[in-house]
Amino acid sequence: MINNLKITKKRHLEIALQQILRHPVPKVHLEQYATPAGIAADVLWNAYTLGDIEDKKVVDLGCGTGIFTIGAALLGARESLGVDIDSDAIALAKTQAEKFGLSDITYFISKDIRDFHESAGTVIQNPPFGVQMAHRKEADRIFMCKAVEIAPVIYSFHIKETEKFVENFFDLHGGMVTHKLYYRFPIYQTYNFHKKEMILVDVVVVRVERLEE
Repeated sequence: MINNLKITKKRHLEIALQQILRHPVPKVHLEQYATPAGIAADVLWNAYTLGDIEDKKVVDLGCGTGIFTIGAALLGARESLGVDIDSDAIALAKTQAEKFGLSDITYFISKDIRDFHESAGTVIQNPPFGVQMAHRKEADRIFMCKAVEIAPVIYSFHIKETEKFVENFFDLHGGMVTHKLYYRFPIYQTYNFHKKEMILVDVVVVRVERLEE
């Protein structure tokens, strides 16, 4: 079992997140891609320095094997909850949290996010990009709407070329983008239709604050 003392350095966080296992058999219809530990650590560290993690309830929508859920717990979240429709991913995420000694503050639920209604202090999410699967192109909108519904602060991944649309969408749904982080996101050869070993996709992570009425 890994020591569950709170992490206080970004590099230590990245090293810890590198130990989280990826989904062994990702499902193509869910467009499951692992978030690299370096990118996850940077997003989490930025959220931590802005006061959006420590002593908060953090919810990771579409959590996969739990990299953001576990990372938030390592940075001092009061409670960290991962939600994913894939029960196989949830089962693996639970074993990862146990490995880190975080079972007392880290929870996982296998559920469609549309049926999830718990409130949170912060949402962190990496929804489907819809890069190669046309039927998934609007899946991120479901995540965006749910995030605004349940939390006052949101960190959300999107393809960089959709940046303006994302900003306008959040604006129309009661959110205001306050910060942006840019990354080159590696997508490795995962599914049969992938022709290259790895491609780099430019992404933006937006921090959004919900505007109170």
